[in-house]
Amino acid sequence: MKRSTTHAQSGQALVALLCFMAMAITITTAAVIVTLVNAQTTSKYTLGQETLSIAESGIDNAMLRLARDPAYTGETLTVGNGTVTITVSGSPTITITSVGTMGNFRRTIEATASRTNNTLVISSWKETP
Repeated sequence: MKRSTTHAQSGQALVALLCFMAMAITITTAAVIVTLVNAQTTSKYTLGQETLSIAESGIDNAMLRLARDPAYTGETLTVGNGTVTITVSGSPTITITSVGTMGNFRRTIEATASRTNNTLVISSWKETP
C-alpha cells in the first residue's frame, strides 16, 4: 500500500507542476502581447505627431514666403522623412493649406491670414480632417 501512495503523491505533484507551468506561460504570453501592442501604439502616435510637425512647418514656411513674396502660391517640400504640400489661395483673406505626409500618416493644417499695413496677421490656425 505504501507504494501506491507514493505514486499518487508523485502524480499529484506532476499535475500541480503542469498547472503552474500552464498559468506561467499564459501570463508571460499575455504580458508580451500587451508590451508589443503598447510599443506599436507608441510608434504610431510618434509618427502622427511628427507628421503634424511637418504640416505645421509648412504653414510657417508659407508665412515666411508670403511675407517676402505676396504672389507665393505654394510648393512641395521634403521635411525630414516626410513631405509637405503647401497651397496658398485667396485675397484679401489668404488661406494656407499645409498637408504633411509621412509613410501612411497624413495631417492637414489650415491657416487663415490677412495682410494689414504690409504685415501678415494670422486669424485662425486649425487641423482639418
